Amino acid sequence: MTAQRTYGGISADARRAQRRTALLEAALEIIGTQGLAKLTVSGLCTRAGLNERYYYESFDSRDAVLTALIDGIAEELAAVIVTSLHTAPADTRAKAHAAITAGIHLLTDDPRKAEVALVAGMATPELRARTTETVRVFARLVATEGVEFYGITDPEPDPVIDFRATYLVGGLVQTLTGWLRGDLPISRDELIEHTTDVFVLLGEDLARRLG
Repeated sequence: MTAQRTYGGISADARRAQRRTALLEAALEIIGTQGLAKLTVSGLCTRAGLNERYYYESFDSRDAVLTALIDGIAEELAAVIVTSLHTAPADTRAKAHAAITAGIHLLTDDPRKAEVALVAGMATPELRARTTETVRVFARLVATEGVEFYGITDPEPDPVIDFRATYLVGGLVQTLTGWLRGDLPISRDELIEHTTDVFVLLGEDLARRLG
């Protein structure tokens, strides 16, 4: 039994996880460099250097692969944003600038991630629903961080907080998508600065209204 569970000192579960990671890395490369239309089971397995049976070990559809990719990128985004917020100076603009810079850099330093998160994520109704839920999650993160930063102690915070957070995150997604497509002729640094301006403006205004 032990021989069946381990091979070369690696457990069956660990090998399965390695194969899944290899498939996801291959999918990111294919989508990010060739486009979603090129993502096929055979192409994915060839790229990952795996037999097709290992694909079905982890995924049952192309949407499942994309969902896993989107979720993984969202986790990376959340991690870098939270880290930047908690290490930035206790100043509204400094925190907003740090979080926005971290998020935009993660997506644009590796354009494949932006292609998956912002383009492929809108390919089907199921993926659009997943993307919408991801936006909600980040909006809740923004709202929670804002409530904590501004010291709002109301046990039932005003719904306008969630409204503005959703507006900001959703607007940023659309703006970043347009920028990546070349619709906004500004530099990345300018994109970050202008986005920071909007976040600070709406955040400070809301804090005054609720203060």
